[in-house]
Amino acid sequence: MNCPKLSKPVLIILNRLAVKLLRQMLIHTVLFWLRKELSTSEREDFRVALDSLKQIPSAAFVYVGSPASTPDRPIIDASYDFCLTVLLEDMAAHDAYQQNQLHQKFLENKELWERVQIYDAD
Repeated sequence: MNCPKLSKPVLIILNRLAVKLLRQMLIHTVLFWLRKELSTSEREDFRVALDSLKQIPSAAFVYVGSPASTPDRPIIDASYDFCLTVLLEDMAAHDAYQQNQLHQKFLENKELWERVQIYDAD
């Protein structure tokens, strides 16, 4: 894809707008530690279940990932299996996300994880 080159002042303005927008949003981050005895197929199915959350209308953005291959440092925790990051417009969108039937269906997978940790930021 050919993207037009933007001038430095335009990039600065776009960056400031993006930062302002993100500051108004709720960022819902969930780390999952799956049970060690799960098969590769079960882990893949869990990933598919996480990806299904992208269909929830109140979620402005959903990212699913696993620990990055960054250099090992004492302050990095790469012990989790999956990370879910959801950007939500506000608390009302968060509440709608939590009550959505796709999210409720996803929660049926709770027997697959041994630990879950949630970090919400605004």
